[in-house]
Amino acid sequence: MTPSSENKKWVLVTGASGGMGRATAEELARLGYGVFALDRRTPDLSGESIVPLTADVTDGESLERAFALVKEQCPRLFAICHFAGIYVLNAMSEMDEAEFTRAFDVNLFGVFRVNRTFLPLLSRGSRILITTSELAPLYPLPFTGLYAVTKSALDKYACSLRTELKLLGIDVSVLRPGAVNTGMLDVSTTALDRFCRETKLFSVHSKRFKAIVNAVEARNVPPEKIARRASKLISRKHPPYVTAINRNPLLLLLNALPPRLQTAILQAVLK
Repeated sequence: MTPSSENKKWVLVTGASGGMGRATAEELARLGYGVFALDRRTPDLSGESIVPLTADVTDGESLERAFALVKEQCPRLFAICHFAGIYVLNAMSEMDEAEFTRAFDVNLFGVFRVNRTFLPLLSRGSRILITTSELAPLYPLPFTGLYAVTKSALDKYACSLRTELKLLGIDVSVLRPGAVNTGMLDVSTTALDRFCRETKLFSVHSKRFKAIVNAVEARNVPPEKIARRASKLISRKHPPYVTAINRNPLLLLLNALPPRLQTAILQAVLK
């Protein structure tokens, strides 16, 4: 049976091979939605309501092929849920250009490409859910700056997109999760270990920063919690613009201080 022959709403989920994306695809299917599960690695998901798609958000041609497959089976998408992204942990002053540009290519331009490609399948009443980070609105922390910058830019992109698409009756929402117990935490640990091992300028500071990161990420939530919230957001008649989950109280407290004082505290803690 093809998706278009079923009486259900269909959602495109990016980053569907792992973590929040996979959990959201499974939750939406359980709730009766049809799901196009997109990832650069073919998602290991199956079921009558889930259609795996192989595409890379950094490759426009692969997204065009995915669009053709979706359009062939489904005349309209009810929603797009963005979970594709990469985590970067490195010093702004030491990372190379390739690492810097790839973070933007995936975390920001990838969302732009997906939305631009699949917009013809959206119509009045459709929704777009963009996952940023609890770091997006905060004063950047040392060594996670690039990740925070890409997510901050994504936050601003989402705001701009919302003001435009609202004119067409399409809602755009932002989900800002804190630490989530996914493969991203393993990536974070690996990146942090590599940074501590390879940094030439911040060897002392990196070890102290590692202890802080470990303490912050210990307070994580399962991806299923994010999936449940994401499914509720797209199902609401009037979804809120920003939803934050598992915000870290220490980060919130730090962010409440003037930037100069935040910098002074960080310097004192990391020296």
